[in-house]
Amino acid sequence: MTDDPYVNLGWLPPAPVDFRARCRELSENTGNLGRELCALAGFALNESQLMRLSEKVGQLRQDGRSFDPLVPFRLGLVGNATLEPLSGALIATAARHGIALECVAADFGQVIQEAMSPNSRINKAKPDAVLLALDYRGLPLRAGLFDTATAAATVSEAIEFIEVLRRSFREHAGAPCIVQTIASPPETLFGHRDRAEPGTPRALITAFNQRVVEHIRDSNDVLLDIAALAETVGTASWYSPTQWNVAKFSFDAKFLPLYADHVCRVVAALRGKSRKCLILDLDNTIWGGVIGDDGLEGIVIGQGDATGEAYQDVQRAALALRERGIVLAVSSKNEDDVARSAFLHHPEMILRQDHIAVFQANWKDKATNIASIADELSLGRDAMVFLDDNPAERALVREALPEVAVPELPTDPAYYARTLFAAGYFEAVAFSNEDRQRAQFYTDNARRAALRDQVADLEGYLSSLQMRIEFSPFDANGRSRITQLINKSNQFNLTTRRYTEAEVAGLQADPSYFTMQVRLSDRFGDNGMISVIICRSSGADWEIDTWLMSCRVLGRCVEETVLSELLRHARQAGAQRLIGTYIPTEKNKMVRDHYARLGFEKLSESNSGVSTWGLAATAEIAPGPMTIDRSGFFAAIA
Repeated sequence: MTDDPYVNLGWLPPAPVDFRARCRELSENTGNLGRELCALAGFALNESQLMRLSEKVGQLRQDGRSFDPLVPFRLGLVGNATLEPLSGALIATAARHGIALECVAADFGQVIQEAMSPNSRINKAKPDAVLLALDYRGLPLRAGLFDTATAAATVSEAIEFIEVLRRSFREHAGAPCIVQTIASPPETLFGHRDRAEPGTPRALITAFNQRVVEHIRDSNDVLLDIAALAETVGTASWYSPTQWNVAKFSFDAKFLPLYADHVCRVVAALRGKSRKCLILDLDNTIWGGVIGDDGLEGIVIGQGDATGEAYQDVQRAALALRERGIVLAVSSKNEDDVARSAFLHHPEMILRQDHIAVFQANWKDKATNIASIADELSLGRDAMVFLDDNPAERALVREALPEVAVPELPTDPAYYARTLFAAGYFEAVAFSNEDRQRAQFYTDNARRAALRDQVADLEGYLSSLQMRIEFSPFDANGRSRITQLINKSNQFNLTTRRYTEAEVAGLQADPSYFTMQVRLSDRFGDNGMISVIICRSSGADWEIDTWLMSCRVLGRCVEETVLSELLRHARQAGAQRLIGTYIPTEKNKMVRDHYARLGFEKLSESNSGVSTWGLAATAEIAPGPMTIDRSGFFAAIA
């Protein structure tokens, strides 16, 4: 493979020679079709392979086949270019990211008509999101020798065009938009002075992109930075005049797999499928050499040596990810004390032991260690990324733990960090202060686990944590994080219903709904928002529409405390009974007995396993040993 990861999706393993046969065999799979589809999409597929796989998905969909556990997502497509190849590439690529994608594409050039007509194909389909796949030729960005005011007016006209599309799709389809920035064409009018003259294409597009970012930043819509992607691979390569003239392709078709992967990263992030943990091998991954053989002084890392600086770049990349909330862990075949010695004593190490939430250095196989790390962090295996220089270890983990992302690495360690970032495992559609603190949350959890091992009984352990729980209704400040939890939480989530930020705001304002956000802190730090509750009033009953919790706080009597508070509000509202529903999914089996354990009585259960449970509002549930803060509700009432 080439060292440049952007050529042919270099972080993915090459497609198997029997790819065509494996596509045909998908229809024969009766038990694990979704997983097989995900695995087949997980190779570096070219345009023709993506189309073949997409056609197979279409056939299977027509046959009524289930793609579980892939998550369904319907995407609307509008643009000023040919969309059919894009639809196929997206459908095939989405499976790589755990999404069963269905595309609803507008006719060629029918952008404004599709948005503004309530009965258009896309608006009637009620997609989960709409991709505005426009480039500079589809916008009213007329270049010329303008003065500053005329240029600004031109940019404003283009922005208003985008705003009309966003408002229309929100109104008629109820869907957020994925809005692209625009890549500048490589041709210039003034050469290096192009950015200084307000009416040049480059100056107009730069101003337009900045305005798009400002409009999207605090909205329910999502940004897709195509300008940055085109700059990465080179705009002269990105734009193909021949393909535009012949087929109206807005960019060179050779970049279709790369473009589709970037779109599907955003779609997956909207469904909470971004990775949360980076697991690092040590020898020849974050330093050169084998510490067990070469000793602390013999490993290669540090300034003044090209190879040593390359490994420092890997450590800087890992630390930068940690600073934005990605949890770091270690899985290494090593003696524990030898492996830790580099973190504790090597002067050129950038990563230190307190940056690592879970440290697994032993002689077990990597797959076993990674599974153990996921369990210790209470994270799903599909939240893990494993970085290892050894092809045999990568293959073993892919085979044993297919949910774990394992990037291919080039021969030159100088490209390790670039490859990790190019793969886009940690895509974010929003970013909150709690996202930033996530890594520290998990590090603090490790300290709590150490304390638990030191305390003789559970009651003593819980009391020693000095927990404080805060209850408040949904509000504007917490709405982004609430929406994120609703769309990301899979394991401790009784119904796994998904809501957009606009829908969350609507529930907050609807008097027939009760909403509650829950935060928890203790002596080791702030856990942030750890639970979200949505109840709907239905006569004398309160129906629990959504109950989700962070797995980080399991085993601390938080469930009982939340239920006690929920019952308190139900009684105050005059409700006589709580009704809870459990909708089983591939990932939420851990809460199958949640309501039974809390004293609810089973009312019904369907053949598909959906069960309903009831509990009298007069029930008394003892809260856990923690200080309770309800000031948020008092403030809301006031």
